[in-house]
Amino acid sequence: MTIPQTILSALDGVYADQLTTRMGIEITSWDPERLVATMPVEGNRQPFGWLHGGANAVLAETLGSVAAALHVAPDGAVAGLELTCTHHRPARGGVVTGVCTPLHEGDRVATYDIRITDARGRLTSSARMTCAVHKR
Repeated sequence: MTIPQTILSALDGVYADQLTTRMGIEITSWDPERLVATMPVEGNRQPFGWLHGGANAVLAETLGSVAAALHVAPDGAVAGLELTCTHHRPARGGVVTGVCTPLHEGDRVATYDIRITDARGRLTSSARMTCAVHKR
């Protein structure tokens, strides 16, 4: 299943020259039970040469927010309420992949589990994102 054109159009307008674009985040697949995006390590490192923990948080929040928006599409609204991240191991190069799956998608709150892995498939960070949602 592909992301609906109305959502793609909205995302294009939102992503233009925004943080997600500057960080190289790309949504690669979506279905109702899973949203996937990639992000390069290059350009998103902290001073020691590892992927910045804040970059993991941006990837996780992007995935959770987009998943919530897709849940209430085409006319709903979302706002992030909470994001927690645990960084398990450093990523030093290549691309990381975030996989977002719903834990709960209700009429008022949606919560997502996000797992970020390195190019070798090793868990580098895990996150949980909760959004307030409003279905119109």
